[in-house]
Amino acid sequence: MVNGACASSLYADLIALETQSAAISRSAVRQALFWVALALAFGGVLWEWRGAEAAQQYLAGYLIELGLSVDNVFLFVLIFARFGVEPRHQARVLSWGFITAVVLRVTFLVAGIGVIRRFPPVLYFFGAFLLYTGVRLFGSRRRAGSIADPENNRVARFCRRFLPMTETIEGPQFFIVENGRRLVTPLFIVLLLIEAADFVFALDSLPAVLAVTKSALVATTSNTFAVLGLRSLYLVISGMIPRFRLLKPGLGIILIFIGAKMLAAPWFPISTSASLGVIVGVLAVCLMAGKRSS
Repeated sequence: MVNGACASSLYADLIALETQSAAISRSAVRQALFWVALALAFGGVLWEWRGAEAAQQYLAGYLIELGLSVDNVFLFVLIFARFGVEPRHQARVLSWGFITAVVLRVTFLVAGIGVIRRFPPVLYFFGAFLLYTGVRLFGSRRRAGSIADPENNRVARFCRRFLPMTETIEGPQFFIVENGRRLVTPLFIVLLLIEAADFVFALDSLPAVLAVTKSALVATTSNTFAVLGLRSLYLVISGMIPRFRLLKPGLGIILIFIGAKMLAAPWFPISTSASLGVIVGVLAVCLMAGKRSS
């Protein structure tokens, strides 16, 4: 029922997105605060319903996913900039991207929980993967640049080589018909890159959330609420990127900590409350330090 309500809210949000530009406004800030407040309110409901442990797991998962979602937004901004997509044409691409993000993350989480229940040792693989991902985040600028580069990205090169394309973006259209011939517009390549980014980030988020909870309800709702805020996050953060310049290394520290926690759990278990404290502390320090240096 929760996911159904979230899906309905997401659909309504996407309809609104189709008619708005990606400019920072007071309305966007209010929307971002609304989604955060709604997520925290659900955490309170979960506390009363399932207890403090479930609520702490939910909040930890939500904060991790929110941080990863912000990192995702950075990549979206870079892709749009490299392809010269105007703000008024970004809405349609983002709409599909948000839908894909929800579907992929929920699907991967449900499948991942099923795998863990049948084969618990896979948690050690997830822990090692988180360590690798955390270390990789420190050098992710080059990776993000290669994904967004239309000349070096494999998806972009494939489309330019094998698909009949227009030279310029033709409004919000992914396809047009010209002289009886159906052509792909560069905006379609942007869509493919956004979808590919969603797939990669969904894979990254799977072990991160399963490191703090094995509950399908907690995992899927924390992910869904984090993704629901992507629209307003994009509107706000797209013009404030310098303030979040320390987020990537902060996320790297968090993922390394969580990966080490998973690997050391049989000998040195760390409580959910302690993990939550580390996550909140690292994010707070990174955001405050980034704001002062911007």
